[in-house]
Amino acid sequence: MKNMILCEDLNETIFDKNIPWRKLKNGTVLVTGATGAIGSVIVRTLRAASVEHNLDIKIIALGQNEAKAAVLVEKYKAIFHKHDIRKPIELSQNIDYIFHCAAVTSSAEMILNPLRVCETSLKGTENILVLAREKQVKSMVYLSSIEVYGLTDLNLSLITEKDLGYIDITNPRSCYPESKRMCEVMCNCWLFQHETPIKIARLAQTFGAGTPKDDTRVFAQFARAAVAGEDVVLHTQGKSRGNYCYMSDAVRGLFLLLLKGKNGEAYNVANPAASVTVREMAHLVADKVAGGKVSVVINIPGDIEKRGYAPDVSYTLSADKLMALGWKPKYGLVDMYERMIRDWHGG
Repeated sequence: MKNMILCEDLNETIFDKNIPWRKLKNGTVLVTGATGAIGSVIVRTLRAASVEHNLDIKIIALGQNEAKAAVLVEKYKAIFHKHDIRKPIELSQNIDYIFHCAAVTSSAEMILNPLRVCETSLKGTENILVLAREKQVKSMVYLSSIEVYGLTDLNLSLITEKDLGYIDITNPRSCYPESKRMCEVMCNCWLFQHETPIKIARLAQTFGAGTPKDDTRVFAQFARAAVAGEDVVLHTQGKSRGNYCYMSDAVRGLFLLLLKGKNGEAYNVANPAASVTVREMAHLVADKVAGGKVSVVINIPGDIEKRGYAPDVSYTLSADKLMALGWKPKYGLVDMYERMIRDWHGG
């Protein structure tokens, strides 16, 4: 069955006139973390753009999940290399562009195995930077996270790329945001010392068509409950404010950064209109997505400290810097949920 939602999303991206697709003609693009949600949509987008605009793009996909990679190889003509990003990378092909998406994003893993999280971020990014210099790439996008902001100034209504806050480095859960910060530093050091052309994308929580059904993050848990007609369960008080972005909106932003972004600069990739507390999102799902047929229930588990939830934050990200490149988010939270659920059911 052809997935119409994902096809619509791909078409919106590849026909975006703000993206200078011709720059990719006859180029080779490396995508790390290619079997993850965002990486796999980038691969799909590259293939669709290559066919539609006659670009003859070669796609190299790095990842560890061979089962998920099979689709990228068979349907989207990617060349797959199974590889642990923590180990040095040897590729015979020339590389023109890189999307570095590989990271450990499981909250539970951040508590159970924080060293692996750090190693994947730090060693993985160093290995990619070494490769980028060796191949003399034209542009690279490093996928960072909004978690680098930590606990920000409560007096700020909108958080720009300069408004970094506090991160508790004594908390092992900080392995993720603090290693992401360090990777951003590494990227800028490589730009300064080796002129490696790097842009940094600080991604909000991103979902939509292309998000796996078994995603463990809270928005996916809420969606599965709505589909099943079950109550939406909160495992916290839901006070933390989340910043979100629809998958294809985010991917359009990433391509704009690759081809039009300024080297060494960080850009928020978030929809400011999709900024809500977790509790507000739970009620939105119950009322708008499930049609008021389910309730919101708070059930705080006894082992909550082992679940790796990030500290409560309260900020809304500014996307002005990315919008200056011609980007504009299209889908709000209700649309994000409805399109993701339709994608799960074949569109």
